Formats: sequence, C-alpha cells, structure tokens
Amino acid sequence: MSTTFDVVVIGAGPAGYVAAIRCAQLGLKTACVDDQTGKDGAASPGGTCLNVGCIPSKALLDSSEQYHRIQHEFASHGIQVKEASIDIDTMLARKDKIVKTLTGGIQQLFKANKVSFFHGRGKLLQNNQVAVDGDKENLTLQASNIIIACGSEPIDIPAAPIDQDRIVDSTGALEFGQVPRHLGVIGAGVIGLELGSVWRRLGSEVTVLEALDKFLPMVDQAIAKDAQRQFKAQGLNIKLGCRVTGTDQTAKHVSVDYSDKNGSHSIEVERLVVAVGRRPNTNTIAAEEVELKKDDRGFIEIDDQWQTSVPHVFAIGDAVRGPMLAHKGSEEGMAVAELLSGQHAHVNYEVIPWVIYTWPEIAWVGKTEQELDSENVSYRTGAFPFAATGRARAMEYPMGQIRIIAHQHTDRVLGVHIVGPYASELIAEAVVAMEFAASSEDIARIVHAHPTLSEAMHEAALAVDKRAIHKAN
Repeated sequence: MSTTFDVVVIGAGPAGYVAAIRCAQLGLKTACVDDQTGKDGAASPGGTCLNVGCIPSKALLDSSEQYHRIQHEFASHGIQVKEASIDIDTMLARKDKIVKTLTGGIQQLFKANKVSFFHGRGKLLQNNQVAVDGDKENLTLQASNIIIACGSEPIDIPAAPIDQDRIVDSTGALEFGQVPRHLGVIGAGVIGLELGSVWRRLGSEVTVLEALDKFLPMVDQAIAKDAQRQFKAQGLNIKLGCRVTGTDQTAKHVSVDYSDKNGSHSIEVERLVVAVGRRPNTNTIAAEEVELKKDDRGFIEIDDQWQTSVPHVFAIGDAVRGPMLAHKGSEEGMAVAELLSGQHAHVNYEVIPWVIYTWPEIAWVGKTEQELDSENVSYRTGAFPFAATGRARAMEYPMGQIRIIAHQHTDRVLGVHIVGPYASELIAEAVVAMEFAASSEDIARIVHAHPTLSEAMHEAALAVDKRAIHKAN
C-alpha cells in the first residue's frame, strides 16, 4: 500500500471526512487517518458527531419525543393509547443501528472516491509526515499537504470527576440502561439541555445547574426567555447562578454540592451528567519537535486561509477558532480542499446557523439584539408567534416565535431567531436570505405556501415594517 500522498487528513469527523472526500474529488491523492472505534471494535469514522454526538443524541431526542407525544398530546387528536411504555434497550439499539449505518456509509464514500483510510491515531511529525499508530500496524505517511481535523472532547471539572457510571459526560448520557429517577445535569448549554430533555421526556426528574446568571446568553434574549418558560412548563428545573463545588457518591446516588447567591446547597441524584462544554483534542496531535502553535485554550492557531504555523499544514473544525459545529467544520474542509487544488476558498462565518434540538427547537443565525446594542447599530425588529399560524395550530404546536432583526436604514437582515416547531429546518431560509444580503422586504415579498410554518417567517418580515397581517402590530 502506498504511503505517499498529496494530502493526508488527520481525523474523520465532519470536518475531516468531508475534506478528504473533496480533496479526492478534485484529483488529489488523499489519505484519512482516524482512530475512532465502534462498539464492535471495528473502525467507525464520523468523529464525535456520528458516533457519540449529533446523530445518536438526535435519535434519542426523536424517540423520547414520540413517547412524550403518546402520553401527552395524542389525546387532543382523538387518539387513545393505553398503558404506553418505553423499552430502553430497543431505543438504544435503534440509536446504535443509525450510527452504524452512517459510519459505514462514510467508509463506502471513502472507497467510492478512492480515499485511502488508515485506522489508527495520527500524529503530525516533521517534514510533512504523519505517524499512524494503528491497531494492526504502525506506519508513517508522507504528504505534500496535511489537514488536521482532530475534533474536540468533553471538558471535565474537578468537582465532578467522570467515571462513566454515576457521573458521566455526554457520551455516557447516551447509554443509560434505565431511566434515572432523578437526573442532574451540570451546564445549561446546548448539550445539557438536549440530554436533559431526552431523559425528562422519558420520566426523569431533571435538575440543571448552570453557573451563569443568564440563560443561554449566546441566544437573543427574547427567544431565550421564551424558551426558558417553555422548558419550565415541561418540568426541567433549571437553576442559574449555581457553581458546583463537590460531589460524593454512594452505591445508588450522587450527592451534588453547589453554591449560589443564597448560600450552599446539596441535591441527591441517581445520575449526574457533566455538560460544561468541549475543548480541542489537540494535546497529542503533534510531536514535541514540531512547532505547531496553539493558544492558551489548546486551539491550533491559523491564518485566514486555515494555514497553521507549520508550512503545508492546515487545521479545521473543532481544533481551531470559531463555533464547534459540525457544519462549520465541514465547510472549512471543503474550503481547504478547494484551496489546495488552486481554487478560491471562502467560508462566511457571519451566517453560520446554530440549532438546539430541544422541543421546541431553538435556531438562530446572525446577530442578536444584545450584540447590536453593544455595537451601537440601529435596527428594527419584527416578531410573529407560531400560535397565529394555521399550520402550527393544526399540528398542536402553537408555541414560540420568529424574530427578524433588520438594519434601521438599509433594511438588510442582520439576524433571525426562532424558538418553535422545526426551527432547525426553518432557519435555512434565513441563512440563504442573509448569504445573499437580503432585506426584510425581500423576505416579505416572497410568496410562502399556505398553510405552513414558514408563513411565520413571512409575517415576521412584514412585522419589521409593522404590517403583519395576522397579528396586531
């Protein structure tokens, strides 16, 4: 087998495997190195996202939502279901099957595009070389260019040491064999809210401890407050301004000590999920003699063309600055591949969508009102509730809203923020509009099908100019 390539990609997550496939499509002889292993012990490319992140969590979110609907929503449709129960083993097996199908699909894509795949841990060496510490053999690959896409890992905290039994990270929270009677979650960010939602729907009492005083500070606060009210109504007990100071385990419980403005407290839970964020998985990505510059948080330093401090070595995805989002990493992978083939490369970081897959979902793109206020930018807003749309009412999902922020003078859309049903799908229209520098008037002039949830986007755009039809302006 050849060990000399035009490009070697370290990592086969959403950033790495996309980079490898696109490089191969462009005629570059490409290899990809990844050490992820599935439950069967075989290679399982796809990174955190496909194996223990985006995909399995969405599978469980969907399963738990179906169960919740049977228990709490079907009756309003005239559908009676008696004594519904949940089979956790079947639910987890479904999740694992989805993961296996998708990770296997990546290997098929590698074969179809003639990407050489090496299962093992990759490490950057001097002179454009990559060491592969494999499960069967150790190799050294030579490359004209190298792309580092080594991803990220969960952050742990000394106050709650993870053992993947009683105290788990996001990976362990996908594998509970039974529904905890009381689940504790440290962190009310994207991961904490999604995992808390899964187990709350399945019957857990869920307490979320968040160190910050503000709920979802990165989200437009009108949307965040709306979402917080709905989560409270669902039974998620979210405590803000709480700093966990220690934990103590027994055979069946975890005692969690925390402090807030009112003093010190303690709660007892059956399981505890630590979801306080992620950090770049870059500690061992390069040999000591390689002068690969990283910042104080471990992110690999790059220029505006993803070039690192080492010539012909690039870095993308969670390993570098910017949001830790699979689609952001994938776009960077595409861009670097095209750059290496002599094409123009660009990623518009101003219009990267964010999604929280709770129910209702939360999605946004662009600036929040709080950011624009801090930047002294004048703007107008238009908001429209899903409760005023016929489709949302027919679906029994009359919750949430869409908010559009447009420049005061040019009317250019600066941000779109959604909390409501299928916000993850609706945000795509806003991303396209902003990519093409649309105004709120542009969206208002587009014909939206009736009855659809997307009509709320149309009405929110009309509301920017105080001319929404189906609500008082």
